[in-house]
Amino acid sequence: MSRGAHGSSLVDRIDRIDRRWIFLAMFLAVAVPILWVGVTGRTFPETPTPAVQGAFDALESLPPGSKVAISMDFDPASAGELQPMATAIVRHCAMRGHSICAMTLWPAGGPIIDATLKDVLGPRPEYRYGENFVSLGFQAGNEGVMKQVNADMAAAFPTDARRTPLADLPVMKGIRRITDFDLLVSVSAGYPGAKEWVQFTVSATLTSGKPLRFVAGSTGVQTPQLIPYYPTQMAGILGAIKGAAEYEFLVNDAVRRADPAASIPARFQEAQRRMAPQLFGHVLMIALIILGNAVFFARRARGVQA
Repeated sequence: MSRGAHGSSLVDRIDRIDRRWIFLAMFLAVAVPILWVGVTGRTFPETPTPAVQGAFDALESLPPGSKVAISMDFDPASAGELQPMATAIVRHCAMRGHSICAMTLWPAGGPIIDATLKDVLGPRPEYRYGENFVSLGFQAGNEGVMKQVNADMAAAFPTDARRTPLADLPVMKGIRRITDFDLLVSVSAGYPGAKEWVQFTVSATLTSGKPLRFVAGSTGVQTPQLIPYYPTQMAGILGAIKGAAEYEFLVNDAVRRADPAASIPARFQEAQRRMAPQLFGHVLMIALIILGNAVFFARRARGVQA
C-alpha cells in the first residue's frame, strides 16, 4: 500500500469513527480530573485577570473594620456559578476584619444569605450577629430599592431579617445611606442585579463628593453586559465560575502567604476544583474540532463531498 493510500485510509477510518468513542473520551476528560482532584485535594493554579484582581484589591485595600454591603441577588438555579463567589467574598471580608451587611432583592436570596454567613462566619467567634455582621434579608421593589438606599437606608430596609430596627443594630451605626459603606458588592444572576446597581445606585454617586466603590460577580451570560462599566463605575468583575476560581485563588494564596502550613478546606476551593474537568473538557472539544476540520479538508482535497 502506498503512503498516499495509507493516508487516505486513515482519514476514512477517522471519518467513520463511532460517536460513542467520542462520548467515552468526553466522559473520561471530565471524570478523571474530578477523581484526581477529589483524591489528591490539589487544584490547578489560576492567573487572575485584571478585572478579578481589581475586585480583590478593592476589598484588600480597605482598612480593617471597614463596612461592606453585599447584595446576593441570585437563587439556587445559579448557585453553581455564584455561590463560590459569595463564599469567597464573605470569607475575604472576614479575613480582613470587615463588617458585613448582606441583603437581597431576590425572593430566594434570603436562605442563601443565611447559609453563606453561617458557613463562613459560624466558626469565627469574633463575628457576632448585629455587632459586625447582619442580614437585612429580602426587600421587594427592584430599582425602587436601589434608588431609595441612595437617600435613606432605613427607609429601604426598615428592619433586618430578624425584624430588628436598623437603629438598634451596632453594625449599622453611622449608616444612613448606601454611600456610608466603604464598598458595595453585588453577586447577581440577572434582573435585578449588578447592571441595575450600577445604573440606579453607583452612577448616581459619581458626581457626589463620595462616589461609591462597587464590585460585582455575575453569571457568564450576564458578564458581557457589565464589561463597559469597568473600570469607571466598577472596580472589578468576577465572571462566571472562572472568575470565582481566580478570586478563590487570590484569597487562598493570601492565607498560604500568612501561614504556609495552612490547610484550605474543600468548601473554600469549590470553584478551583471545578476548573480541572472544565479545562480538560474544553481541550478535548478543541482537539475534536481541529481533527474534524482536518478530515473535512483532506476529503475535499480528494474530491469527496461532505
